[in-house]
Amino acid sequence: MNQAHQAHQPHRSRRIEVRQLSKTFTLHLQGGLQMPIFSGVDMDVDAGECVVIHAPSGAGKSTLLRCLYANYRASSGSVKIRHAAQNGDDWVDLASASPQQVHAVRNGTLGFVTQFLRVIPRISTLDLVAEPLINQGTDAGAAQEQAKTWLSRLKIPARLWQVPPATFSGGEQQRVNIARTLISDFPVLLLDEPTASLDEGNRDTVIAMIGEARERGAAVVGIFHDDYVRRALATRLFPL
Repeated sequence: MNQAHQAHQPHRSRRIEVRQLSKTFTLHLQGGLQMPIFSGVDMDVDAGECVVIHAPSGAGKSTLLRCLYANYRASSGSVKIRHAAQNGDDWVDLASASPQQVHAVRNGTLGFVTQFLRVIPRISTLDLVAEPLINQGTDAGAAQEQAKTWLSRLKIPARLWQVPPATFSGGEQQRVNIARTLISDFPVLLLDEPTASLDEGNRDTVIAMIGEARERGAAVVGIFHDDYVRRALATRLFPL
């Protein structure tokens, strides 16, 4: 589906509205050289969709996801996320939001599974996975019980739950990363190659988990280079 057609879809239960988004990097060590990555991107994502960004390597797919999460500040345009605030849903433009607003959206609405797990070395795997729920107000004991359920389903052995995941294999770290994000049942999910380091069995488990999140009403935007994963999850492709 092309961007122009997508921009005029009827509003059903929209969670993401991107308008005229552009990103250019300035290479200061190269005399201020400007490197355009993408421009004029329009994207709408509704509850229950899994929109897969589809483009060749180097086209800016991961950069787009980072702009949606506000890790990268957009050069122009808007990234509006429907945020579930205490006084009802509210649209927040992450391209211009304050750090406090960005933090609030990430804490309650917007989850991001990257290809890498960033952890504090001394925090146990169980505490790391339970932390997002505790930050949202869940009792610590209940949060840890939920974390155990997610870690068990992702086949992280119980003997590793009290161990910091910094020493884990790449596949184990990725599964911890997935558990830490999906445990919160975020209304909006951004996924950057979440199954890249996984064997077939764990890949299929993660596919099922993402599918369950979408069926619960999450709006999902993902990058999946694996055609098997893409075909299993995509409700539509978004060419970049």
